[in-house]
Amino acid sequence: MDNYNKGDNKPKGPGTNRPKMPFNLYWIYLIVFGAIIGMYFFSDNSVTKEVPWSDFQGYVRDNSISKIVVDNKNNTLKAYVRPDSIKNVYKNEAERAGSNPSIIVRIPSADKFSDFYDQVRAEHKYDIDVSYETSTSAIEILLSFLPVILIFGLFIYMMRRMSGASGGGGGGVFSVGKSKAQLYDKGSDLRVTFKDVAGLSEAKEEIEEIVEFLKNPSRYTEIGGKIPKGALLVGPPGTGKTLLAKAVAGEANVPFFSLSGSDFVEMFVGVGASRVRDLFKQAKEKSPCIIFIDEIDAIGRARGRNLNMGSNDERENTLNQLLTEMDGFGTNSGVILLAATNRADILDKALLRAGRFDRQITVDLPDLNDRKEIFKVHLRPVKIDDTVDVEFLSRQTPGFSGADIANVCNEAALIAARKNKKVVQKEDFTDAVDRIVGGLEKKNKITTLDERKTIAIHEAGHATLSWFLQYANPLVKVTIVPRGKALGAAWYLPEERQITTKEQMLDEMCALLGGRAAEEVFIGHISSGAANDLERVTKQAYAMISYLGMSEKLPNLSYYDSSGEGYGFTKPYSEETALVIDKEVQSMINGQYERAKQLLRQHSDGHGRLANLLVTEEVIFSDDLKKVFGERQWVSRSEELLKEAEEPPRNVEIEIKEENISGIINQEGQSE
Repeated sequence: MDNYNKGDNKPKGPGTNRPKMPFNLYWIYLIVFGAIIGMYFFSDNSVTKEVPWSDFQGYVRDNSISKIVVDNKNNTLKAYVRPDSIKNVYKNEAERAGSNPSIIVRIPSADKFSDFYDQVRAEHKYDIDVSYETSTSAIEILLSFLPVILIFGLFIYMMRRMSGASGGGGGGVFSVGKSKAQLYDKGSDLRVTFKDVAGLSEAKEEIEEIVEFLKNPSRYTEIGGKIPKGALLVGPPGTGKTLLAKAVAGEANVPFFSLSGSDFVEMFVGVGASRVRDLFKQAKEKSPCIIFIDEIDAIGRARGRNLNMGSNDERENTLNQLLTEMDGFGTNSGVILLAATNRADILDKALLRAGRFDRQITVDLPDLNDRKEIFKVHLRPVKIDDTVDVEFLSRQTPGFSGADIANVCNEAALIAARKNKKVVQKEDFTDAVDRIVGGLEKKNKITTLDERKTIAIHEAGHATLSWFLQYANPLVKVTIVPRGKALGAAWYLPEERQITTKEQMLDEMCALLGGRAAEEVFIGHISSGAANDLERVTKQAYAMISYLGMSEKLPNLSYYDSSGEGYGFTKPYSEETALVIDKEVQSMINGQYERAKQLLRQHSDGHGRLANLLVTEEVIFSDDLKKVFGERQWVSRSEELLKEAEEPPRNVEIEIKEENISGIINQEGQSE
């Protein structure tokens, strides 16, 4: 027997499991509408009797009729009997005739009745109210009710749309304030476990402790421990925060409520706060349980930032209610709140304090060992051969998140299937990384010979400087084959550093300026092909001077706001300081640019051979640089890993943008 059903003493006989019919508010509307129709057709409770034409003539002569309505269309009339003549007309049925009895008579024609009425009126001077009407059919009656039916149908349609948009169930729009959380109860089909979460060893250790507390609370409470009220998962997109929460749902064996921060946001005032109250009400009933709110920054943004809405902002009301439910006067024993965001810097400080989110768990980009484990997970369903090396793949993808690695595995499988292969090979994974990072290769893009030479000189400039600069990222591969929006691309293997020195940053800046410097030194004029390089160099220079304090004139000063609150419309420094920053940036970039030109002039012969090799071969590798320049003087840790992996990893950096290549050289030269 399932533990979840223990203690249930309700009878289990036949018929007890029939689902109860849920109450629907539309039933009331249907009943009211039917009552209106019934009142229209059956409002008169008086008796109507059909009599022959001859008897009717006698009733008229006896002055027993008070009113006559003639139907011209059907040759019938309806005559209303005087109260004092009911016994004369109804005889034995007079007691049930009602207050306003009438009789139905089929007349020969309207003209015959008119002649008869004129004759009686002339003889007896009776004053009988006579009117002529044309009867309406059932279709005509239905058409008369058509506007009412249309309005009623439109009302039901709008109610259903509103209830669907706001998560309302049977109660329609009246359940708009109900929680939209998806409940995964015990024994649900959620099969994700911690085995499916590769890497993230530190984060899993923190989360597993929460799961263990729910499974075995006495282990912690006996020595005075208290269950954490909340844990916040923080990290870049694609690192596995939501996957980790799914694993908690699969492992905890307790009810698990899952929803997004945007599920609280609604166009109606007060709906978000109402949904928060309803969510915690359901959670308390299911205690012990876990609530997971994905992208909590949708409602957890710091209050007071929106100057237009002020205190009436619906999102702030929702946040206030969430803060109250998490740690107010009420108790939420046994309810743990998990949340995920990649923008922890904008969250309200009251939300992050201990007692609400006791733990902030950082889910960062995976390192080398974590990437190995992630590849093993995503390679399970992929058919691979012996050429695929997980060690090589993990070194080939520095800076990749878990989602990126999953995309690499899927893209490699698609490339292999496109080539009609039965298994996925190593070259398919290499092509997949190039495809994802650099874009689709465009071998048929038309470029002139002069354009190819200019691109080759530009890329050879980067390659030459990266070979002779100590801290520049070692180059792995250079190509002038168009890929994506780029007409040239270079692959580097950046070191996975924890701390970067000023010398390392300056060498990287010098290598980035190698393309523009090569154009000026060896072509004699510069082009727009270095736009991407200049953008990156300028941003890095401003960061070094205004954020990292690496300036000679402004040492040890940082104008960076790590709190995320910003400085509003004012700068944290004066105009004089801004001028100094601009001059320091210009001086730093100019110094590295002159350094790049000097190095290129020293190695002009090797640069020329590289450029010619690029024009003819279109792709060169690090081995080609060794043949031209000899062994590299400085061997970085990344290059040691390259030798261990036998084949170079690739991390592409696009150098020349397609939209910036126009006018790069004169257009007289044509491709051969």
